[in-house]
Amino acid sequence: MGRTVAGMIFWVGVSLGAGWFGSRFQPGRWYADLVKPSWTPPDAVFAPVWTTLYVLMGVAAWTVWRARGFAGARLALSLFFCQLLLNALWSFVFFGLHRPGLAFLEIVALWSAVLATTIAFWKKSAPSGLMLAPYLAWVSFAAVLNLWIWRLNT
Repeated sequence: MGRTVAGMIFWVGVSLGAGWFGSRFQPGRWYADLVKPSWTPPDAVFAPVWTTLYVLMGVAAWTVWRARGFAGARLALSLFFCQLLLNALWSFVFFGLHRPGLAFLEIVALWSAVLATTIAFWKKSAPSGLMLAPYLAWVSFAAVLNLWIWRLNT
């Protein structure tokens, strides 16, 4: 199996693991009571979008790893783990700590890490970079939404 099925299971599992951690911090009553912009997506949209993005992230990382290995893609895969950590932490800061201002700063760092990862992946495997494009777009949207929520509630 080598770098095939077992590798894909690992990389997708790592990505979904970050999502699982983030899902431990539910929006709840606090979030429901916040003033939100009219263009905020319905709550039901978030789980399927994030699940799809985590799977794409995992497949992208697996593709880079399979083509280059850890040694040949050290920077790209290190950036991947960095952005995954920042991804998981955002839910804790926003929903767990109820700190939208701090979460906005955190999501700016996340966006920067996702952009760096996308570029690094693109250099190793163009399809991997393309697989991260929807993630970068969604985090861009989430950052703007986070900013608006913070501003509307201060």
